[in-house]
Amino acid sequence: MKKATARHILVSSKEICNELKKDIEKGADFADIARDFSECPSSSSGGDLGEFNEGEMVKEFNKAVFKGEIGKLIGPVKTQFGYHLIEVQSISDSSEDETFR
Repeated sequence: MKKATARHILVSSKEICNELKKDIEKGADFADIARDFSECPSSSSGGDLGEFNEGEMVKEFNKAVFKGEIGKLIGPVKTQFGYHLIEVQSISDSSEDETFR
């Protein structure tokens, strides 16, 4: 099963999401923007979602993460919760990580 680590920013509108994306692309710090603007509880940790399995997140978010490019800013991604900016930090296949004893 694939696993990923990612961080995100959740806001209520596509317009806000696009403005924040422009700010980040111009050099603003992702974690600072997440702390200041994200409506998700993960905002307190700079948007960090930690590690999660493929299929664990809502469909649109899951697709964006597991089909996205590592390190590239993805979004806006619309879900039932609002609009997300996502930065995928890593993707791994857990079957490759397992060691047999």
